[in-house]
Amino acid sequence: MSDRKSCRGKDGEYKYVLAPFPNGKGFLFYGSVSKKAERMLCFIELSEVNLFMPSAKVLESKKARVEALSEMLKGATAGVIVDYKGITVEEDTKLRKELREAGVNYFVEKNSMLRFAVKNVGLDGLADVLEGTTAIAITDGDETAPARILGKFAEDAKDKFNLKAGFIGQDIYDQQGVVALSKIPSKETLLAQLLGSLQAPMQNLAATLQALVDKKKEEEVA
Repeated sequence: MSDRKSCRGKDGEYKYVLAPFPNGKGFLFYGSVSKKAERMLCFIELSEVNLFMPSAKVLESKKARVEALSEMLKGATAGVIVDYKGITVEEDTKLRKELREAGVNYFVEKNSMLRFAVKNVGLDGLADVLEGTTAIAITDGDETAPARILGKFAEDAKDKFNLKAGFIGQDIYDQQGVVALSKIPSKETLLAQLLGSLQAPMQNLAATLQALVDKKKEEEVA
């Protein structure tokens, strides 16, 4: 049986812990700390194992973060998940400002935390894209705002910034779906277009009525 130091990898973690040692003071370990290392059997003292196990405080902090994320997602009308790894600090600052002004909350988050949160709120379909660098943008207002702003940014940034997936309500959209959503105008633009389409017939009617009035006046004068 090897000494316990040889059982520890560079990250200080033990692999393949099998079961408590009969004396109750530690664990038996069998495995290797790297692909090149030989497998070995050794004894790890319980006190040393505890050094590398998450403390109650850390676990409580993670639980609180998942709960906070879950509440944010519950209150959101829409959201988009992106891979931001290639953009500069300057580009990131500009993007955050634009999103903030549009009422969109954008932040970087750990995949593990988001994975628990999306499952808590029934958005399980988003869990599959939670790999690599991840940021999420959510809003409780204009449903198309996150996709519209991030879609345009991703288009300009080329491969430095990529859309992963998104949601509106409980509906999940893949990358192509988010791209499609990004092409939808804002509510303000749609309302302006609607108002313009309604005003045109009214203006035409007003011009027609005025022409009739003018014609009648000409006939009376004659």
